[in-house]
Amino acid sequence: MKLKKLLAIVVSASMLASGAAVGAYAADGVDYKINSTYANVDWDIYNQYKADLHTHSSASDGSLTKTETVEAHYEYGFDIMALTDHGTVDAGWDTEAANRIVRIGKHIGDNTPIDPLESEGVAANGKRYTYANDYYTQFSEDGTAERSMMRVPNGNEQNPTSFNNAHVCTWFADYGDDSVGGTSDYETPIKAVDKLGGLSVINHPGEYTGARNEQYEEDAYNTSNIKYRYIVNKFANILKEYDSCIGVDVNSKGDNRTRYDRKLWDLLLQEVVPSGRNVYAIATSDAHNEGIINSGYTMMLMPEKTADALKSCMQNGEFYAESRYLGNKSEIKAWAEELRAAGIGDELASDFEELYATICEEENAGKQRTVYEFDEDAAAPRITNISVDDFDDTITVDTKDAYLVRWIADGKIIAVGDEIDLDDYSEEIGSYVRAEVLGEGGVIYTQAFTLEYEGAPEAEDGCFVDFGCAASLICDTIVKVLAFALKITGIVALVYHFV
Repeated sequence: MKLKKLLAIVVSASMLASGAAVGAYAADGVDYKINSTYANVDWDIYNQYKADLHTHSSASDGSLTKTETVEAHYEYGFDIMALTDHGTVDAGWDTEAANRIVRIGKHIGDNTPIDPLESEGVAANGKRYTYANDYYTQFSEDGTAERSMMRVPNGNEQNPTSFNNAHVCTWFADYGDDSVGGTSDYETPIKAVDKLGGLSVINHPGEYTGARNEQYEEDAYNTSNIKYRYIVNKFANILKEYDSCIGVDVNSKGDNRTRYDRKLWDLLLQEVVPSGRNVYAIATSDAHNEGIINSGYTMMLMPEKTADALKSCMQNGEFYAESRYLGNKSEIKAWAEELRAAGIGDELASDFEELYATICEEENAGKQRTVYEFDEDAAAPRITNISVDDFDDTITVDTKDAYLVRWIADGKIIAVGDEIDLDDYSEEIGSYVRAEVLGEGGVIYTQAFTLEYEGAPEAEDGCFVDFGCAASLICDTIVKVLAFALKITGIVALVYHFV
């Protein structure tokens, strides 16, 4: 128990005994109720499964066949993989399912086959494998089964031919197979998948919003700009309406397009948490080629590797996001300063300082082109335990292979260290805090710890009108008419035959 709280209890008890008022002592600290998505995780028993919830194969616009995609993820140590080809419901890694329109647009001239898995065979590394009941397993020379990799049911990246990449990943629901269109229309697939009992997430929003094109972070998602105010309201409205939309992708595919999306995540947390729900963060590879497969992933905290356990894990936020790339200049500068202040990680601090200078030069030239890639040979940091003490108002994050933990509230870094005492930062805390963990091998984003207390921010009522439906109606009608014309003239069948 912290000394200041113990003293407060003793003094309060003494004053009660003497009949004195104790109201003055209520102001000594805020009485926080800390809600942790990790509250039911048994860190001693649960496994941490490495998962890629968003990746592609030649069934849509990836450069690897289905078999190559599966084998490459296995080689990178993944335990769970969602195949989310555009507009294609993944009914199994052994199926030929593909989005014909997307595949034609990508593969005319390169003739990449889909090449689904066989039920058993020999992998490119020479090991025998089996694929059965949604588990891919390789075997050593003596016939011993090695690690298995589980398929996430019904993965699909919706809105396959949207003009602005307004993409949504969905899982656990058979919806959107061989579809076209989706310009600006997040709600249609999210609503449909919600009704079917599936889950969804808003993919790499910086690409749709245009935030990735901003030269300076202060301009990205600046809500004084009517465009960004509309975007934040649009996503917040969807998240409030559909609990099955678990949150947003905050770091994917090298972090060039998502480098400002942690800022969006913080804005959404501020908007949504007061309404009574959390907003989870994921990181993914969104891999269309082998080189980016291990760039981002989630660590799923589960008692067993089953589809039911995974769905529960995703619904409850019992996971954390991790990336091997970092492209946000402000974050890079702050991490360098924090490492220097702590007197650790000098080499990483130097790398960050050098990269910060490079990005500043690139910005002066008009466009950032460089991001930081963590050492692929270094051990990735891991969280080994998260504990919450509601009495002392503390949250502690225990780690392995990590340099620093820092704490963020309302988009601002408020503390550095494995433990945060919320009473020390009551003037800076709104409705949540979240932690980021840095190591030589990557950066981790925990889910937000939401807070209830007297005087906490309250939900704001308001009416939101989504004008994206007009863009969808106009743009998607053109796409659908063209797709229909291709089908009825037989061009699709002809081209598909040759690819």
